[in-house]
Amino acid sequence: MERSNNGISGTIDLNGSIPPSMAVDLTGKVHQLPCCIKFNGPSDVSHYFKPKSTGVIVDGLSVEEAYFRGRKLQGTTVAIPHGYSGFVLGKKMSDAKSKRSKEDSSCWETKAKFQNITLWNHDSLPSENDASLRAFHLFSVATALHQPVSVEDLEAASIDQELEL
Repeated sequence: MERSNNGISGTIDLNGSIPPSMAVDLTGKVHQLPCCIKFNGPSDVSHYFKPKSTGVIVDGLSVEEAYFRGRKLQGTTVAIPHGYSGFVLGKKMSDAKSKRSKEDSSCWETKAKFQNITLWNHDSLPSENDASLRAFHLFSVATALHQPVSVEDLEAASIDQELEL
């Protein structure tokens, strides 16, 4: 990413070197854990991390349970809203074997995609009040803000405003 007086800029290539239809689908395998893992490399995660359904429903959310390093986690799987997609991004590798330029270091490309994410809590059951779940409300706000406004909507809003006065 390049830093300037106006902020940070970069590019994201959602087509990448792999067409989106051929990208690895990680649906059902993306987790947000309530911890920091200071390791970046291969690991046999599925051998140790085994989420299972509890059959409990809280706030309309199906609760799952798993253990990470002996600590009990409770979470729920949330679908990415219709019209949106989740992507795993990686730094775009330059075609030439020469050193990467500054421009190349701020380029990212799609490595995988997903359509849901499991959000985990350590000390509490998942609920609608979790910060991560509340962030999903921004999708509906963005959709409402970007929908075209019809003449009828404007007239109705104008009438409502006049009635309030």
